[in-house]
Amino acid sequence: MTDPTNGGTGQPILGLTDRIFMLLAGVACFILGVIALYSSGIDLIDPKLHRAGGFALALIVAVAVSRKRRADRGGGQGALGLPLTVIDIALIVGGLWAVWSFYSVQTLMEVSLYDVRQSDAIPAFVGLVVFLELCRRLWGWGLFTVGSLGAIYLLFGQNLPGILEHTGFDMVDVSEALWYNTNKGVFGSITNIVLVTVFVFIIFGVLLEGTGAGDTLLKFAFLATRRTRGGPAHAAILSSSLFGTMSGSTVANIVGTGTFTIPMIKKRGFSPTFAAGIEATASSGGQIMPPIMGAAALVMADLTGAGYLNIIVAALFPALFYYFSLFAAVTVEARRQGIEVKPLEVEDKITRLDMINSILFIGPIAVVIASLLLGYSTSAAGFYAVVVLLALAAINPEVRRDPMRVWRSFLKGSESGATLLIAIAAIGILVGSLDSTGLGLKLAGVIAEIRGESLFSALLVAMVGALVLGMGMPTLPAYLIIILVMGPAIQALGVSMLTAHMFVFYYGVASSLTPPVAIAAYAAAPIAGANPLMTSFMSFRLGMAKFIIPFIFAFYPTILIVEEFSMLPFLWITARTCFCIWLFSSALSAFDLRKLSLPEVVLRFATAFTMLAVSPTIHVPAVAFGIALIVFGTRNRNSEPKEGIA
Repeated sequence: MTDPTNGGTGQPILGLTDRIFMLLAGVACFILGVIALYSSGIDLIDPKLHRAGGFALALIVAVAVSRKRRADRGGGQGALGLPLTVIDIALIVGGLWAVWSFYSVQTLMEVSLYDVRQSDAIPAFVGLVVFLELCRRLWGWGLFTVGSLGAIYLLFGQNLPGILEHTGFDMVDVSEALWYNTNKGVFGSITNIVLVTVFVFIIFGVLLEGTGAGDTLLKFAFLATRRTRGGPAHAAILSSSLFGTMSGSTVANIVGTGTFTIPMIKKRGFSPTFAAGIEATASSGGQIMPPIMGAAALVMADLTGAGYLNIIVAALFPALFYYFSLFAAVTVEARRQGIEVKPLEVEDKITRLDMINSILFIGPIAVVIASLLLGYSTSAAGFYAVVVLLALAAINPEVRRDPMRVWRSFLKGSESGATLLIAIAAIGILVGSLDSTGLGLKLAGVIAEIRGESLFSALLVAMVGALVLGMGMPTLPAYLIIILVMGPAIQALGVSMLTAHMFVFYYGVASSLTPPVAIAAYAAAPIAGANPLMTSFMSFRLGMAKFIIPFIFAFYPTILIVEEFSMLPFLWITARTCFCIWLFSSALSAFDLRKLSLPEVVLRFATAFTMLAVSPTIHVPAVAFGIALIVFGTRNRNSEPKEGIA
């Protein structure tokens, strides 16, 4: 074995280098967090400086995080260590040069009639390469490919056939569209939304979890569902809806709640595949559950101009329908397997600490809602929530014993925001490409030709496209890509902007459940010891309602409340939707109070879809027939499970 002191392995040098990188990343995270708080609640920062500084700091964090991930995988050791370190340093130097070039050119544009030159194109292309490489390291090949194709299409699309052909762009044009631009491209409006609004909420969510609210939410969820057949499965649904609205990340939600809920779901008698599937499905829904809903809803509020409070209100009932479908699926599955109500094997007493931690959750959330109702901006609401949370954190004895947990959470939140900025860089490249070439509008025309005069067929095409575009990506990048490509086509059908964005947002979330690249299922399966592919099919089946609900509010926008609201139509479609979900869930499991025959399954499917038809001459008889199916199933059950509360 080589003596580690002689430099033969390079380990001492690399160890010191890693510590330097992590120290720089910690400082960068702190500055990013302070900037986020300052710009959201105290005063605005010069836009070009804010965006350039944000990306410069995110660049340092991204390189350090990628190095840490590489070390965790066992890479970067031995002879490869030094060359990889040189590459990392080159990425930072090249990226900072490119960011400085953006700032310098923008400054010149403000004081004179300055045109981007050939010499400016070189640092711009270096910057594109650096951020795409970091995107590949942090977010995988999917997002890297999307961004790369956007840049390549802008450079060479004039040689493509049909609607893909554009007029052509040289290197200067490409650099101006993708780099030296504050409306589109890497430093465009979406970057501004993330820096000004989203960043502070990411910090807020991580702080909320780090100060002790997460464990208490789990406990309350278990107590609320202790008398149901599903027990821990129902608790997983409830806790994930609350936990997910804090984290805004499906995978973080699964890790945060699934490590506790999945083993208990299995112990109750459910299969490992079902346990992982229900956790994955419930966790993915946290992002559609008000009041926080993660980063995508904040971006949606800015892109649509609807306001964050309207987004929250609009999302409420579709989210409730989704979680009702999960509760129904678990109840039906528990009946099918003959699982009865059992005492929970967890401490069922609410302690003083639990009450304190509940204040840590309720207080800041109330501040967010109150701030929005009082007319404050979304970013200001996030700022006040962070301030209140930091003040309340001192009442938690665990925080007083370890105050550094607040500091660690603050840095972790800033790190999450920094890595998100790297993803936004790739999205910005796509935005610049689509906007410069008009490809999105061309695709809208193609979809219009395919659909003919049918809104349903157009939405179906948009759904398939959205699922394919969002497959394997986190929600915010998936949502942005889908709305950029499919949004114009959906709005061209006469659907309102808010409804179109909500429609796309749901499929951005649902893409995490869609086989074969179901990232939610692949995160949950190892915890349960289940097959990832089978888990993805299970989560797809359990989350099927998420694929139906967007069609419902597209045809019945009254469900969104903020558009075309009318009480009687709202109540009627709400009742029909709940009934449809129950028929649908029982048909998928082929079980209700008893095993369902194949004709009954087919009839329940057909009836569930038919009762959502717009025409009363169709949906009223369908509702009546659905009631008849339930009555028939109740009177003719061959065997009944023991009494229990479902």
